[in-house]
Amino acid sequence: MFCANETKSGIAAGTSHRRGTDDNMAASLRLGRRAILFGLRLSHFNKCARATNPWLEQVRRFFPSPWLLGVTPVKVEMPALSPTMEEGNIVKWLKKEGEAVSAGDALCEIETDKAVVTLESNDDGVLAKILMEEGSRNVRLGTLIALMVEEGQDWKQAEIPPPDAAAPSAAPPAKHAAAAPVVPPAAPSPPTPATSGPLRLSPAARNILDTHGLDPKLATPTGPRGLITKEDALNLLKTSPAPKATPAMAAPAAPSPVPTPAATPPPPGSRPNIPPLSVPGKPGAPGTFTEIPATNVRRVIAQRLTQSKTTIPHAYASVDCDMAAIIQLRKDLAKEQIKVSVNDFIIKAAAVTLKEMPEVNVTWSGDGPRALDSIHISIAVATDKGLITPIIKDAANKGVQEISANAKALAQKARDGKLLPEEYQGGSFSISNLGMFGISGFSAVINPPQACILAVGTSRAELRLRQDDQTLHTHQLMTVTLSSDGRLVDDEVASRFLDKFRANLEQPRRMALA
Repeated sequence: MFCANETKSGIAAGTSHRRGTDDNMAASLRLGRRAILFGLRLSHFNKCARATNPWLEQVRRFFPSPWLLGVTPVKVEMPALSPTMEEGNIVKWLKKEGEAVSAGDALCEIETDKAVVTLESNDDGVLAKILMEEGSRNVRLGTLIALMVEEGQDWKQAEIPPPDAAAPSAAPPAKHAAAAPVVPPAAPSPPTPATSGPLRLSPAARNILDTHGLDPKLATPTGPRGLITKEDALNLLKTSPAPKATPAMAAPAAPSPVPTPAATPPPPGSRPNIPPLSVPGKPGAPGTFTEIPATNVRRVIAQRLTQSKTTIPHAYASVDCDMAAIIQLRKDLAKEQIKVSVNDFIIKAAAVTLKEMPEVNVTWSGDGPRALDSIHISIAVATDKGLITPIIKDAANKGVQEISANAKALAQKARDGKLLPEEYQGGSFSISNLGMFGISGFSAVINPPQACILAVGTSRAELRLRQDDQTLHTHQLMTVTLSSDGRLVDDEVASRFLDKFRANLEQPRRMALA
C-alpha cells in the first residue's frame, strides 16, 4: 500500500514536472516568437529610418496634392517698385519653371510707371509656376505672378492657391424668360414738414430754396435758434425729388399745331448739317480713329501733369544769361581733353544757387512747406515712352566733370529703361533743356512735389550796348524761365534766384567759391 501510494505520488510528481516543463517550453516559444517579431519590426524600423522619406512616394501616389503633403508654395506678387506705381507690365522672365533660385537672383523684368525694373527674389527655392506670362500688361499691385517652392520639394506638384472668396455676383437674367409687365413705381408720399412755427432762413438758403422751388418747412435747421443755413438747404436739395412746375411758373400753353407741309428731302450728295461722329473703323475711312494703347509711363505723365496744372499755382519769371564766359571755358577745357556740355554748367549753377538760397529748395506736402537738406537736381530726359527725370544727387558738392559723367550715365540708363527707383525719386529741383532743338524759350510744368523747374532755351547771338564804353558788341544770350509754386516761392524770391543764377553762370569762378 505504501509502495502504491509512493508510486502514485511519483507518477503525479512526474506528470507535474512534465507539465511544468511544457509550460516553460511554451513560454519560451512565446517569448522567442515575440523576440523574433520585435526584431523584425526593429529591423524594418531601422531600414525605414535609413531610407529617405519611405512613405513619401506612397502618399504621393495616392494623394498628389501638395496641400496634403504640407507643401505650401511661396507666393510671388506684383510689388510696388515706385511710389506712384499702381500696375505693371511683365517684360521678360529671367528664370524658367523648375530652375533653382537663390535670394537676390533676378526673377523677371517689370515695366513700371517710370522704367523697366528687375524683380529680385527674397528667398531660396525653385520657381514652380509662372502665372503671368511675358507681355502681360496692366497687372495690378498684389496680383499673383508666380509660385516658388522650397528646396527639396517637388515643384511639379505645386498648385495654384484658390483666390480669395469674393462677393457673389448677381445671377445673369434668363435668356428666354418672358418679359414681365412693367409696373410703375408707387408715387412717394410727401415728406412731413421738419419744422413748425415761424421760419428763419439765411439769405443763401432762401436763394437756394426759391430757385429750386423747395418748401422751407421740409428743411431741418441746424443753425442757432432754428436758423436754416445754406448747408440745410443743400441737404434738402439732395434728398428731394425734382420739383414739378408750379402753376405760377408753368409755361403758357402752346397753340394748337398747324399742319405744315412736309420738308423736302435734301438733294442727293448734299452735305449733312451735323458732322458724323468719329467711330473706330477701317483705316483711312472718314470720321474714324485708331486706339493707341497707353503705356504706364504715359498714364503717369498725364496724371501728374494734370495734377500739377490743376493744384499748383504756377508763377513764371525769365532772364537772359550771357554765355560768353561758359563758351570760352569749354574751349579751354577741351584743349585738356575735358569734355563738358553747357547743360552741365547749368546744373552746377542751379545747385550752387539753391545752396545760396535754401528757401527755394523746398517742397509742398499736405501739411505745408518742407525745407530740404540735400540738393538733388532732376534732369528731364526724353525717351521713346515719354519724359523721365533722373536725379543727380548732391549736385552742389560735385564738380562739373563729375556732374557730366553722372548725367551721361543716367540719360543712357533712362533711354534703355534700366533706371533704378532710387535714381529717379527724391529730386528737389528740376531742369528741362530744349536748347538743342533750337527753342529760344518756353515754360515748363512743375514736377510735384517740387517747388520749381527751370526751362532752358538755346543760345543766340545779339547785338547789345556794352555798359562801359557804350559800343555795340555781340553777346551769346540764353533765355531761362523759372516756373515756381506761388504757395512756396514768392515773385521776389524767384527774381533773386534768377539774378544769382545768372551771376553764377556768367562768372563761373563764383561757383568754385560756393
